[in-house]
Amino acid sequence: MDRLDAIFAPETIAVIGVSTQKGKVGHDIFANILSGGYTGTLYPVNPNAKSVSSVKCYASITAIPDPIDLAMIILPPKAALHAVEDCIAKGVKGMVIVSAGFKEVGGEGAKIEKEIKALCETAKIRLVGPNCLGVINPSPKVSLNASFSARMPAPGNVSFISQSGALCTAVLDYAADKGFGFSKFISIGNKADVDELDLLRYYYNDPDTDVVMIYMEELSRGAEEFISEVREMTSGTNPTHVIAIKSGSSTAGAKAAASHTGALAGSDALYDAIFTMSGILRCVSVNQLFDYAQAFAANKYPTGDKIAIITNAGGPGIIATDMSEQSGLKLAQFSEETIKELKKYLPPTANFYNPVDVIGDAAKDRYENTLATVLGDRSVDAVLIILTPQSMTDAIGTAEAIVNIARNTLKPIVCAFMGVVDVSDGVKLLQKHKIPVYQFPESAARSLGALREGMKWASRKILPQFNLTYDTATAKKIIDQYLKEGRMVLGELDGNKILQCYGFNTLPMELSKNKTEACKIADQMGYPVVMKIVSPDILHKTDAGGVMVGLEDSKGVEQAFETIMEKAKAYNPDAHIEGILIQKLAPKGKEVILGLSKDPVFGHAVMFGLGGIFVEVYKDVAFRLSPMGRNVARRMVKSVKGYPILKGLRGEKASDIETLEKHIVSLKAMADNHPMIKELDINPLFVHEEGEGATVADILIQLEN
Repeated sequence: MDRLDAIFAPETIAVIGVSTQKGKVGHDIFANILSGGYTGTLYPVNPNAKSVSSVKCYASITAIPDPIDLAMIILPPKAALHAVEDCIAKGVKGMVIVSAGFKEVGGEGAKIEKEIKALCETAKIRLVGPNCLGVINPSPKVSLNASFSARMPAPGNVSFISQSGALCTAVLDYAADKGFGFSKFISIGNKADVDELDLLRYYYNDPDTDVVMIYMEELSRGAEEFISEVREMTSGTNPTHVIAIKSGSSTAGAKAAASHTGALAGSDALYDAIFTMSGILRCVSVNQLFDYAQAFAANKYPTGDKIAIITNAGGPGIIATDMSEQSGLKLAQFSEETIKELKKYLPPTANFYNPVDVIGDAAKDRYENTLATVLGDRSVDAVLIILTPQSMTDAIGTAEAIVNIARNTLKPIVCAFMGVVDVSDGVKLLQKHKIPVYQFPESAARSLGALREGMKWASRKILPQFNLTYDTATAKKIIDQYLKEGRMVLGELDGNKILQCYGFNTLPMELSKNKTEACKIADQMGYPVVMKIVSPDILHKTDAGGVMVGLEDSKGVEQAFETIMEKAKAYNPDAHIEGILIQKLAPKGKEVILGLSKDPVFGHAVMFGLGGIFVEVYKDVAFRLSPMGRNVARRMVKSVKGYPILKGLRGEKASDIETLEKHIVSLKAMADNHPMIKELDINPLFVHEEGEGATVADILIQLEN
């Protein structure tokens, strides 16, 4: 038996801090449990009252003669701490502390919350809150509304998790208007104990939950544990689909970063990585959260990406087509048999191809015949139906036809009944029968795209891992020496040695102190060469004019030496300049950037993107965290907009993407083996044609103690 059963399905509840005064949280929670039809036994606890709502009060939880599963605590921090001690003595199985004034206000409140958390951990009692709305289980077997929201939602197959109690009340009100039901509904507040991962584990094993909606402000536990577990829940033949909205998309984590990677690694980019690696679909609004949940709750999924659009107006059909393509879907190409069949039912002015325009005067039968016909086409994986309210439109009749046909197909059907008043009866009928219906075609198309994305993730192939070996001892020796000497920025020579330990191909290079040395090195190395300023005070060499490329002879090297020195001194007169690096020019390839950035909460993140000096302008980059493997690396490379460049455009040969994937995996291994690396940039890495590897052209590594 899961310990969270005591919170979601308790047989006995004690409300500690119950109030006799209506409008007080302690009163309303008790009243909501009582009036919500709770099937268990309820005990109010208040030493100063004889009864509440005609139910006998007890002076303390220890005075209740029966065992208690769940204690609802509505008391200020000090009193709550004493109540927790009493609950532990009583042997309760779960607690929900609704009241505020704890960690969120700091000071003594934070200290008391820490004490309560420790007490509950020792007693092995699960705790929700403090500072939360409460918990709701609409199942008729339990019928529990242990919250201060007066609204009990209808039963459904979607469970909800929120850090915000205020948002919960708005969500419940919105859901009631949409005819949307829930399996479980909980506000977790400060997350002293129970957090999102605990609840996802519970919901994954809950037969009444198919979809989970999350409103998240911050993830309090390690990313690796969260990703590893959640991606198993969202995968396979019977996944739990998780949809989330994350507030606070700031880039505060990127302040004063010295590397390109650090400058781009804001907190929101890392949450994107966490959700992507976990198989969680991220939404940009609460409205979209409901849109996606409605689609997934129908439990019908497209087996491919081809859709049919049926509309009684050309404009909305075009809008749906555009959004479908943006959402990763394609219009199905109907067979000749399908087109022939459509011509039997539709007027000559109709469009028999996709999208099918049934014309504005379409009644129920035209929609019905068209829907049945396109669903029978093997090329169609899903159908989007658009209805605009015109004088002859039969919204309720069309909805009835859709409901009848939907019963006999596994292909998903989503609807856009545009408008409000004139289509309301049809919308309500569709909602009653769990057919996803939206006000506008963009929402319907996006939701179909989300369905397809969710199923692609769940059924993805797991690739065999790369067999890679590393020289960690040599790399550690170099890093330890720098730290011992108090040097936090690795020079390019030593940075390349570390990369070599992890399988990267680097270029011949040597440091020159003067023009004569530079020419001698270049002559021996062979032209063309690249020259770069070497200074711990000039990290971004290009900004200082400290890089010159493609030098073909000794005269060019001499001139370049003087120019680079002049520009470097002008850029930073106080910079300590060690010399100028002479490097063999890299063979041609596509420029990409690889990087590492250390986040104080989630640890090292790997960055990949199209490289060069404009990476911070275009920001076509992706981040990933642990656990890192071949599948993660492949999806990471494919996720950037510039991926087609690597695949080969306009007759160009494909780049060596497999080597790139190996380097991404190796870079994360480097971070795991050497946690003192704070930031790392390989920019650019030249990725050569398929089978020819990749070459490091520039490296920056920063350390921390």
